[in-house]
Amino acid sequence: MSNTITFTIDGVEVTGQPGQTIMEAADAAGIYIPRLCALEELSPHGSCRVCTVMVNGRPQAACTQPIADGMVVENDTEQILAIRRDIIDMLFVEGNHFCMFCEKSGNCELQALAYRFGIAAPRFPYLFPKRDIDATHPDIFIDRNRCILCGRCVRASRDIDGKNVFEFVGRGFEKRVAVNAEANLADTDAAATDEAVNVCPTGALLKKRVGYAVPVGQRKYDHKPIGSEIEKK
Repeated sequence: MSNTITFTIDGVEVTGQPGQTIMEAADAAGIYIPRLCALEELSPHGSCRVCTVMVNGRPQAACTQPIADGMVVENDTEQILAIRRDIIDMLFVEGNHFCMFCEKSGNCELQALAYRFGIAAPRFPYLFPKRDIDATHPDIFIDRNRCILCGRCVRASRDIDGKNVFEFVGRGFEKRVAVNAEANLADTDAAATDEAVNVCPTGALLKKRVGYAVPVGQRKYDHKPIGSEIEKK
């Protein structure tokens, strides 16, 4: 009995193995599905919903939905693209993202997705929330204005670093990433070498004194769009 699972993405036949998610099978087939919270070395989280696809006519998160024989997945339709554009728009207006001043510009996955989707400016009104910055640590700082609550730092600190430095607190609009100390990041055992710092898709978690080591214009997404490393040539 074969363990191969066969399904389609936008009419293209794709094969995978039992236990794989739609995103994993799509990546292996050279089909890019946008994502912000998902990362290969981290457990699936399904929080950002940028990877939303239609599965047999119903919206699902591609990073958490297992594949099944005969499944019909829609990834590149105007309906799905519109959903993703709205999600990206909302991530921008729910924070305070000023790309022209951000050290992560050119390496930021949120910014890169906006370029890929042709978003020059969000269509929703800006909320301009009041969010704090924690620069107490000698080597790392947190700028919660740029945090999109993807949970990558939480999972990486727990599952890879084994430190549990970060966790979510609050609900709804008050939800934010907190640290496992009574006061500030400086009071934790976080280190600049932690994977939790490296996996942040935006400029919310950054190492100090290395912000412009790679000049703007020579950064990851300055010449190739996000997802180009996955897509078939």
